[in-house]
Amino acid sequence: MLVVRDVFTAKPGQASRFAKLMHKAAAAGLNARVMTDLVGDYNTVVMEYQVQNLAEFEQKYNEYRSGKITADPKLAEEMSHYAELWQSGRREIFQVVE
Repeated sequence: MLVVRDVFTAKPGQASRFAKLMHKAAAAGLNARVMTDLVGDYNTVVMEYQVQNLAEFEQKYNEYRSGKITADPKLAEEMSHYAELWQSGRREIFQVVE
């Protein structure tokens, strides 16, 4: 089992808007949770989800890129502007110890 975290620093004043948009996208088929900073770097938005292995991660990534996850046209339009809401980001992938 792997945990994938996409960690973003939103532009000032955009963290809440960005988090709500990511939450909509997650609800559309990624089964992820979205978190914002309480303590730590300001304007941090994290989307976290689990996959069984890197092959599943790659499959979900390709589905997102092809528009299958955000098939709703209204959501797809909103997501097309998401890069305007953040200034930096990174992806972390952790292996769960069982």
